[in-house]
Order: sequence, then C-alpha cells, then structure tokens
Amino acid sequence: MIGVLIDSNIILDIFQDDPIWADWSESILTKYSSINKLYINHIIYTEISVGFDRIEDLEFALTKGGFHILDMPKEALFLAGKAFLKYRKSGIGTKRSPLPDFFIGAQAAVLGLELITRDISRYRTYFPSVKLISP
Repeated sequence: MIGVLIDSNIILDIFQDDPIWADWSESILTKYSSINKLYINHIIYTEISVGFDRIEDLEFALTKGGFHILDMPKEALFLAGKAFLKYRKSGIGTKRSPLPDFFIGAQAAVLGLELITRDISRYRTYFPSVKLISP
C-alpha cells in the first residue's frame, strides 16, 4: 500500500492553527501528499472530531485536505492488543484499555505504512518496524 498514516496531532496542528507546529505540519503534509495518499483511521477521525461542532464541517475539512479513511484490519486490532499487554506488563502503564496510539501504530505496522506524528516515544517502543516521520 502506498501512502502515509497521519496522526491526529498533525491534523489538529493545522485545523487549530497551532502557533508552534502548524507550519511544520502543513509543510510535511504538502510534501508527502504530492507522492502519497494521506490516510487516517477511525480512531484518528474520532480524535480530530472534538474540534468540530458538526460532522459536515469535519467531513468537508477532511475531503479538502485529501485524507482517506482506512478500515482497521483484524491483524492490526490483534497487534494493538498485544502491544497493550506488553505495555501493562512493563509496569509503566496504568491504563485499563488500549490507548489510541496502539491502534494507530498497529495499523501502520500491519499495512506497512509510514506514520507522520509528533508523538514518537510510544510508537518507537511498541512498533519499532514503523518508519516515523517527525520533527
């Protein structure tokens, strides 16, 4: 599959015109969109929806931005669960259910997609095969 998965923090940088990160996020999306499809999944969709009052506005913004929504394959769901189990067994994690990053990282790993994100630590730890594009 040719394309890149875009983490919600990158999209929110642009939609919310983040004073620190909007320029970087916009330039990296411009660069990658010229040769790749820009993908999000349902988890990312949910995370960015909090910035919108109406679904129609979110849909318009995503369409205008050239984002495509990918379904989550079962293999990615399974891998997300295994990564979460490793997180819990490490003694670091206290969450009782998988965090969004586990689903996002697992999908990138299973589909062989690069991931554009500013939040690299959890992805590097639990999904070392995923190529991360970050500042």
